Amino acid sequence: MNAISLELRGRDLTLMVPPELQTLPQEALLDHLFGEALPALIRAEVERDRRQPFLRTKPYYLRYLKEALAARQVPFQVAFEEMPALPFKTELMMKPRPYQQEALDAWLATGNMGVVVLPTGAGKTFLAALAIHETGLWTLAVVPTIDLLQQWRAALSAALNVPAGDIGVFGGGEKEIKPITIMTYDSAALYPRELRHFGLLVFDECHHLPAPTYRLIAESAFTPLRLGLSATPERSDMAHADLVELIGPEVYRRSPDQLMEERYLAQFREIKVDVALSEEDAERYAAQRKIYTSFLRRRRIVIRSPEDFQQKIIYMSARDKEAREAMLAWREARNIALNAPAKYDEIERILQQHVQDQVILFSEYNYVVDEVSRRFCIPSITYKTPAEERRLILECFRSGRYSKLVTGRVLNEGVDVPDCRVAIIVSGNSTKREYIQRLGRVLRPKEDVALLYELVTTNTTEEEIARRRR
Repeated sequence: MNAISLELRGRDLTLMVPPELQTLPQEALLDHLFGEALPALIRAEVERDRRQPFLRTKPYYLRYLKEALAARQVPFQVAFEEMPALPFKTELMMKPRPYQQEALDAWLATGNMGVVVLPTGAGKTFLAALAIHETGLWTLAVVPTIDLLQQWRAALSAALNVPAGDIGVFGGGEKEIKPITIMTYDSAALYPRELRHFGLLVFDECHHLPAPTYRLIAESAFTPLRLGLSATPERSDMAHADLVELIGPEVYRRSPDQLMEERYLAQFREIKVDVALSEEDAERYAAQRKIYTSFLRRRRIVIRSPEDFQQKIIYMSARDKEAREAMLAWREARNIALNAPAKYDEIERILQQHVQDQVILFSEYNYVVDEVSRRFCIPSITYKTPAEERRLILECFRSGRYSKLVTGRVLNEGVDVPDCRVAIIVSGNSTKREYIQRLGRVLRPKEDVALLYELVTTNTTEEEIARRRR
């Protein structure tokens, strides 16, 4: 029998069927090629092309198909380079910390696939550099934001002693494929054909990958060599369980407290600052909460998670007048609690106390970011800030030209703010991920103790929000 040829066509992995097998019905053909050696779930994903003599499936299944064909002693050949080697040598410019070496060793021991969980500031980008140096393969690093493209390029260039010009950037208007390439999740999902160039995939902030659109990235790539990096891989929808399939199992984890004890991260203190509502706001808050809680009691609704709230309140509000009134009341009460006017007095006090320090402030609401920026003449960054302006503000903050910065969620992940010692959470949601990411802004090693202030409105649901995110 002629050899089966495994090829990449468009988004698919194809198996070219030799002439002597082309007349077989599909199930008979699959039985002949794979028998029981291919898992049933993967076999169900192998389809016959209606016009051409080949089978098609997801590139991700390449290794399973090869194993099954080999087990059945069916001759095959792979018509593309599976392990494309870098055309240049890399050189590590610094020695890994013990936990970084442990994480690398654990990843290598699991077949060069899996997820590493390290807190922000622990050097996850350098761990990626270690993996690139160890494997010596064409590598694609997938990152969540445009800001991180140049940041990763500079970090890998410095860590591996590779000219920045030899590292490609794909996203934010640039489309440059090179042996080491940094690409955004959005671009990787839009251009799956580009994934065939690489022998190693690195997913920064890999908790994004299980999203319906982004998971196509993992499924459209043939290479099993995958490294996932995250400070907080857990998702509220529990889809983080899919990371085992998309990247590999969790192979290593260290917490902020562990690395702080070993002096790899800064010592830090969390300071809760209680803020009281005015009498008028307290009455408005109580009235709105009464509308919301009365609705829950009447309908016998129990809210245990964000998904419950979305399904039982938000979805219902589209067709139920009372549900809409309850949702709007919940939103207004939350707005009153998270953005109490007295918080601005506390912000002023804390800023006066830390005049000489680098301080970053976070708020759940962009209009509060704008108000803090206006009141205290502090540069701000939100999702509306143009890319070039954002870059200049961050550069001034890193260099010390700006000592204060206020932002929304846009700087939660990945942006390198190495000299920041003080963070202020003006308002935030209840997710552990957001809290750890914001804490990570101040955890990079430093002589002084880092400080994280939380402004919490007393006698409101914000107290419970703060408790949950801790």
